[in-house]
Amino acid sequence: MGERADEAPLLFWAEGPAVSAPPPAAEAGGSSGGRRLGGGWSAAPWGGEGPEEEAAAPPRAEAEEDQIVAVFVVTFDPRTGNMVEWCLPQDIDLEGVEFKSMASGSHKIQSDFIYFRKGLCFGLACFANMPVESELERGARMKSVGILSPSYTLLYRYMHFLENQVRHQLEMPGHYSHLEAFYDDKKGVLPGSKGTSNSQQPVHWLPSIHRYMYPEMKITHPAGCMSQFIKFFGEQILVLWKFALLRKRILIFSPPPVGVVCYRVYCCCCLANVSLPGLGGTVPESKPFFYVNVADIEMLETEVSYVACTTEKIFEEKRDLYDVYVDNQNVKTHHEHLQPLLKINNADKEKYRRLNDQRQMLMYSQEVGDDCNSCEEDLFILFFMEQNNRIFQTLMEVSASQDKTLTADHARGMGLDPQGDRSFLLDLLEVYGIDVMLVIDNPCCT
Repeated sequence: MGERADEAPLLFWAEGPAVSAPPPAAEAGGSSGGRRLGGGWSAAPWGGEGPEEEAAAPPRAEAEEDQIVAVFVVTFDPRTGNMVEWCLPQDIDLEGVEFKSMASGSHKIQSDFIYFRKGLCFGLACFANMPVESELERGARMKSVGILSPSYTLLYRYMHFLENQVRHQLEMPGHYSHLEAFYDDKKGVLPGSKGTSNSQQPVHWLPSIHRYMYPEMKITHPAGCMSQFIKFFGEQILVLWKFALLRKRILIFSPPPVGVVCYRVYCCCCLANVSLPGLGGTVPESKPFFYVNVADIEMLETEVSYVACTTEKIFEEKRDLYDVYVDNQNVKTHHEHLQPLLKINNADKEKYRRLNDQRQMLMYSQEVGDDCNSCEEDLFILFFMEQNNRIFQTLMEVSASQDKTLTADHARGMGLDPQGDRSFLLDLLEVYGIDVMLVIDNPCCT
C-alpha cells in the first residue's frame, strides 16, 4: 500500500522548518519575543487556534475544565545533558521530565511533539532544534517547552502555543513572561496536593469499557489520527485490535519524530472500546502511556496492561516488559500462546474490506453533499466499538443460557473465524472472566 508513509502528518502537523537565529535588530525584551497567535497577546494566545477552531469544535455536554498543573522549559546542555531549565510552580516534582519531553535521538531532527505520562499526570511538550554559532553549545541549541495536566484529552489545545514558545525560547533564551502569564491563567491543582483529595480528581485514562462515552471521544482525537493509523498498518490493524481487546502490554518502537507515534498509542487504545454496561469491572484499563524511555523501566515492570511508544531500541531486548512489540509495521510477540493471533484470517480480511467499503461510501456521501456531518474518525471508532459490542453481547447471552455452549455459529455471528480465532476467543473468555464453554475443535487436532 503506497499510502503508508511514516511521515504522514496528523493534526496537520509536520516537522517544521529549521529555526534560524534571530536577526541582530530583534528586540531583547521578554514580552516582545515569540510569535503571536491570533490578533495579539491580549486575546490569550494559548486558547487554541483562534475563533475558527473554536467555532468548528463539536458541542460538549459538559465543559471539561483546563487543569494545567505545571509548565516547564527543558534544555540540552552539552556538558550535563538534558535538564529542567525553568518551571512553575517552582516546587513541583519534575524528575524524569527532562528525558520524557526530549526523546532520545531528537538531536537528528528539527522539531517534534511528545505526549507522556508523569505520575498521575499527562504531559505534552514541543521540541525544537536550532543551529547556532556557538562552540559552547556545539553548534546546536535544543529545547522543549511543555505542560502537565491530570487529563490528556485537552492538551492538544495548547500545541500551537507550545510550538511558538519553544521557538521563542530558542531565539530569546531566558524570557519566560509568556509562560508565566499562561500558567497564571490556566493553573489547576495537582491531584493529591494540599487541600484536595485523590477522590476529587481521578486520573483521566482513556475511557474504559465500563465507563465509555462516545461524545467525549469526539473532542479528544486529533483530525486524521485514526484514519492515518489504519492506512499505516493496513490489515495488521486487526492484529492490534485483538491484542488491545485482550489488554496486552503493547510497545511501539519508532525513531524520532515521536509525535505521530504517540497518536498511534492513542488510536491503539481506541480499538478496545466497548459501550455495554456491566462488563469488565475487574479487567485492567487500556492505559495510554505514550512516550517511555529507560527511566520508566521500573514503572513498566509493575504494569499488567498498557500501550506505549519509545525511540530506544534497547527495549526490544527487555521482553519481560511487554507482550507485543511493534517495529514500524511489523507486529510481533515472543509469547508462544499469542503467536496464532499474528495471523490474518479470512474473518479479519472481511472486516478490513467492510471497513474500507464504509470509508468509500462516506467519502462518496461527502462528495455529493449528502453527509457533511460525519467524518472518518467517527466511522472508524464506531466500527470497532460495534464489533466489540457484538462480541461481548453474544458472549454474555451465551453465559446466561442454560448450557453455556459457544459454537462455531456463534463465532461466525460475532464476525470471527471459528478456527482462526479460537485461541483469541479462549484468551478473551479468560481475561474477562466470562463463564462459557467453547466447543469449537482445535484446528491442530482435526
